[in-house]
Amino acid sequence: ASASPRRAEILRDAGYHFTVLSSAIDETPYPGESPEDLVRRLAQTKADLAAARAVGPAILIAADTEVVLDGQVFGKPRSSEDARRMLEKLSGRTHTVLTGVALVRLPNVERLSFVESTLVEFASLSDEEIRRYLSTGEPHDKAGGYAIQGYAARYIPRIEGCYSNVVGLPLARLQHALASLGWTEESFSTAV
Repeated sequence: ASASPRRAEILRDAGYHFTVLSSAIDETPYPGESPEDLVRRLAQTKADLAAARAVGPAILIAADTEVVLDGQVFGKPRSSEDARRMLEKLSGRTHTVLTGVALVRLPNVERLSFVESTLVEFASLSDEEIRRYLSTGEPHDKAGGYAIQGYAARYIPRIEGCYSNVVGLPLARLQHALASLGWTEESFSTAV
């Protein structure tokens, strides 16, 4: 239940077969909502919307990824200036990438959800490095204004946790969740 090309690529590269059934939602945080609660709620909302349109048997997968620094959520930048501001704050710091994942097995509507967390260390960036990175266009549709799997990888010396989580879908934990819902290659088609 996602239009993210990065999530689709993660699943495709891992050998999963699926159909995309995206759900556009308002991703505005509720007042006082924790980052963990935000990503879980957004993933569950996406899964519920897709489940209302899907036909089983299937397992629907929905996810939401956010970058968090000092309790502040950095979603997708609204402009180049917003991306610049995010990168300046991330520069030389370690931040958290949270991905909420929600699964719904149809037709019996069995639900499972979790939040994965990965720490990402960012190198100190000069104004020129930020300018050059912004000129690539890469930051504009990525939480936190960067893509670890792209040009920004040169500025990330260390992570602690799941790499695919930073890209947008914690694959190993997802595999475990799918298995706990009874998924096998033979018995279900997977929608993302």
